[in-house]
Amino acid sequence: MSKARIGIIGGTGLYKMEGMTEVEEVKIATPFGEPVDPIILGNLEGARVAFLSRHGRGHRVSPSELPAKANIYALKSLGVERIISISAVGSLREEIQPLDLVIPDQIIDRTSGRDSTFFGGGIVAHVSFAAPFCPVLSQIAFQAATETGARAHKGGTYLAMEGPQLSTRAESQLYRAWGADIVGMTALPEAKLAREAEICYATLAFVTDYDCWHPGYESVTVEMILTNLREGVDTGKKFLSLVMPHIPKERDCACATALERAIATQKKYIPNKVRSDLDVIIGKYLSEVQDVS
Repeated sequence: MSKARIGIIGGTGLYKMEGMTEVEEVKIATPFGEPVDPIILGNLEGARVAFLSRHGRGHRVSPSELPAKANIYALKSLGVERIISISAVGSLREEIQPLDLVIPDQIIDRTSGRDSTFFGGGIVAHVSFAAPFCPVLSQIAFQAATETGARAHKGGTYLAMEGPQLSTRAESQLYRAWGADIVGMTALPEAKLAREAEICYATLAFVTDYDCWHPGYESVTVEMILTNLREGVDTGKKFLSLVMPHIPKERDCACATALERAIATQKKYIPNKVRSDLDVIIGKYLSEVQDVS
């Protein structure tokens, strides 16, 4: 089975990658179950990539049911160092219009009941999450987004809600009051798990609607979202072809060493099963774990 340095997680509407060559489909078993779908490996614009349809082909899995730990672990096991996530969102700002692109740099977690860490069961780690999206990868993504012809916004706060229901008007106004710029359902726990796995993570958020706060758009329907998504899918594909050639092979961002000082558990106390299950993620640090108690 071949490896890939770059992972692509396709959101609503993006279920396959056109233009890939030397394609192979792989099924990966993980300690956390199977990923949502087989992973497609192939070459895209000179880069070896691993593509995963977030909701599965046919859009079978809701945001609350996504096996995020299995998804991220499987990509890590393939050698993925960077993940570009494509996500459909609603806008919470007048100036961020439907069909615009946003590269967020902050996130607010309003999800509930989602398993958002690889750690526990005998091992404790506290990774830094002050900058939840990789700044280096996000800058590269923003530059590519500007070249698609769509209007692109650099930075912004993504509010991750639980779903699968859409917002109430009261919630939408509350999120605006908090300073959120866009609202979606899938960036978490992906971003947290990617950081724990020392994978750079950036999101290309495609705006499909104004949520329900806007006086001219008092309700959001699936039909409205899907209509705009049809255009957004083409933009997303163009974006991916533009971004790939600019992703460097080497990493010098903090994401690459996020666990270096984050593991608090003394090596001798880590259960053997946890060692085995998380070897892909923590193996290189086991000899360096220090007691910080």
